[in-house]
Amino acid sequence: MFRGSMPALVTPFKADGPNLAVDLDAFAAHVEWQIGEGSHGLVPVGTTGESPTLTHEEHYAVITTCVEVTARRVPVIAGCGSNDTRTAIAHLAHAQKVGADAALIVVPYYNKPSQAGLIAHFTALHDATTLPIIIYNIPGRSVADMSVETMAALAKLPRIIGVKDATGNIARVAQQRLACGADFLQLSGNDDMALGFNAQGGVGAISVTANVAPRLCAQMQEATLKGDYAAALAINDRLQPLHAALFSDTSPGPTKYALSRLGRMATHVRLPISAPSDAAMAAVDAALAHAGLV
Repeated sequence: MFRGSMPALVTPFKADGPNLAVDLDAFAAHVEWQIGEGSHGLVPVGTTGESPTLTHEEHYAVITTCVEVTARRVPVIAGCGSNDTRTAIAHLAHAQKVGADAALIVVPYYNKPSQAGLIAHFTALHDATTLPIIIYNIPGRSVADMSVETMAALAKLPRIIGVKDATGNIARVAQQRLACGADFLQLSGNDDMALGFNAQGGVGAISVTANVAPRLCAQMQEATLKGDYAAALAINDRLQPLHAALFSDTSPGPTKYALSRLGRMATHVRLPISAPSDAAMAAVDAALAHAGLV
């Protein structure tokens, strides 16, 4: 159910006087486009969705809109993580209530919990919901890094079904496969490693690039899942400059700029994220042309 190309959806904003409001109409249109282009699942309010700057009400409205527009055509994995266990439980309760199919839970950031703390946190979340949970391990943002041994312990819980791995360590895929079992879902959190990740036993990607090139990302994932790595490599060659360009400045600024170039939405980001630099925009322009998207 949870495999293939699953974009970590951006959250569009619109000018509202001196402030920026969530643009649910633009978000709904983005969801519809993603499904039409072949994305295999959708992930609202993750890091790319600027979740740290959303109020709880906005966070819940985005998840609700995603579930309603999707209407069960593809699975919705709702971002429900927090560095406060009680807040994450509240996010899970809302996602379960409105009909999300699973939850993405980031390793708690800033607090720097121990491995014992990670086990206690994820166990409390597991026990508070009936939703399947996908761990999001991204030590570059959260500082804490979930060890393979900790993940293996959590994988024994029936509702902890997989990981979005953004460690940047491709060896983790094989290590986690051996420790957690072949049925434990491994999803790449790094677009530039997604091809090699699947070759090691991964089954998909929660992708930033898929916001901009959903059809190509879906086709690449489908090729790897069929074992056609020659076809996947040809697509990845088209996408590789875009993978890099979308992180040439702080995400999701370059991604929203790319989407604006495609006529999909405005470029607005909320502080402390700022608009991408001229160099980043030039890199995006070149990458879009290389991929054949403009």
